[in-house]
Amino acid sequence: MTRKLCGTNYPTSICFIVVNEFCERFSYYGMKAVLTLYFLTYLKWDKDLSTAVYHAFSSLCYFTPILGAVIADSWLGKFKTIVYLSIIYVIGHVVKSVGAIPTVGNTDVHIALSMIGLILIAFGTGGIKPCVSAFGGDQFDEENRQKFFSIFYMSINAGSLLSTLITPILRGDVQCFGGDCYALAFGVPAALMVVALVVFISGSGLYKRNPPEGNVLLEVCRCIGFAIKNRWRRSKYDPDRKHWLDWAEEKYSKCLIQEIKMVLRVLLLYIPLPMFWALFDQQGSRWTIQAARMNMAFVSLIFLPPQMLNALLILVFVPIFDLIIYPLVGLCRIKITRHVKVCYIYQMCVCVCVLQEADSVVPHKMEDVKANDIHIAFQIPQYALMTAGEVMFSITGLEFSYSQAPANMKSVLQAGWLLTVAFGNVIVLIVAEGAGLEQWIEFLLFACLLLGVCIIFSIMAHFYTYVDPDQMVKLYVGNSDKIDDDDADETGRKRNDMALKETMHVLLVGSDSSLQKQETACLCITGTLS
Repeated sequence: MTRKLCGTNYPTSICFIVVNEFCERFSYYGMKAVLTLYFLTYLKWDKDLSTAVYHAFSSLCYFTPILGAVIADSWLGKFKTIVYLSIIYVIGHVVKSVGAIPTVGNTDVHIALSMIGLILIAFGTGGIKPCVSAFGGDQFDEENRQKFFSIFYMSINAGSLLSTLITPILRGDVQCFGGDCYALAFGVPAALMVVALVVFISGSGLYKRNPPEGNVLLEVCRCIGFAIKNRWRRSKYDPDRKHWLDWAEEKYSKCLIQEIKMVLRVLLLYIPLPMFWALFDQQGSRWTIQAARMNMAFVSLIFLPPQMLNALLILVFVPIFDLIIYPLVGLCRIKITRHVKVCYIYQMCVCVCVLQEADSVVPHKMEDVKANDIHIAFQIPQYALMTAGEVMFSITGLEFSYSQAPANMKSVLQAGWLLTVAFGNVIVLIVAEGAGLEQWIEFLLFACLLLGVCIIFSIMAHFYTYVDPDQMVKLYVGNSDKIDDDDADETGRKRNDMALKETMHVLLVGSDSSLQKQETACLCITGTLS
């Protein structure tokens, strides 16, 4: 019997999983909070290269969850996958911290160690991303699982909030090796990741572990590949089929094919979404560079790292939207569907781009005002709008992905959702490194792209029809069973006809036999017909 926490229905193992997630998120966001400044001031890269490498790293972090999901579901299981990839994660942090020590080699060594460390961190954090939340959900029954995800989400934001406050202070206020102490700023997240690994392993005797059952994502890819290959090789005499996926019916079940069709409809709607993440993830690159040129003192007394604003505002906005804004909109009898929310989000992002452009243009147009005289408080409106957009976008997107996916395809859509983040970072990487635009022109470009994407998404969402996947699958399975029963009846009738013909053949051949044999044959015919 699973041990419970005192006075609750939560299993004791939840403590280890939540603490692990808190420490891991502190480790990741703490390292990322000072990463762009590390590129600029320590490695002496220019802002475009720093932005490009930052987003290449972020993109890799969201491509690798697919690898982690395949390893966990097909080979090692969730627990072993989390442990092994966490070890890689820790090694990456240690290598990254060593690369920030000035006395270790020259600049080339520092760059090499930094890149190796970031690659290992990307494989570690991305690989365990789809496993930890699913492993935590495995510890609960269906009734209490939602409570776990609420606690889990709060642990993520708490780790992010504290790390984005502490690590910039460690970098700027603590001096080591004659300058900003990046080695300490990266070393503390490394230590927290070690704590996360130790805590997670400590609870190994309490976890409920489900063995790997095969990866649905691989099955989906095989089915799609077989359908494409079969359609390409079809004969000109083969009849047309309603959908190109129907060409996989020779090998895969109709139910699986129908589920893949549902998933592809949602993935098609995901195509415009990377543009939101392209702007959102610039908080750690372009926005940080912008903040570094501004007055960093908050009310002249309190130092507030700009990256901390997002995590802080999330904790404020989530209850405001859930308890005040959405109920008030409901009282006004205004129906806000998921796609309408996303359209509002895109409009807010356009406003954010305009605010960024204004912040960037002011120092250039007023020659008597130095860049550092502009207060960092001017960034608060763009952070507030972006965070409001994140609250609506992320929660709505996850809800939409979950509600529109068949039960055994939810992991596939989750992988698709994470890929939108990866491709969003690829967009920034292309613009920052390939376009070579001035900062205000780049912000204006993103505003125009977001406006165009908003229009495109509105049109796509207008023609999207919401479905209940479970009901559709049940209906389709029922129809398939009925068709199979009809096929079975038809096969039975054919067999009866063949038996009748064989019996009549025996009668004709054996016409010289005795009356008793003829009567026996007649009885056989009667039995066959019945």
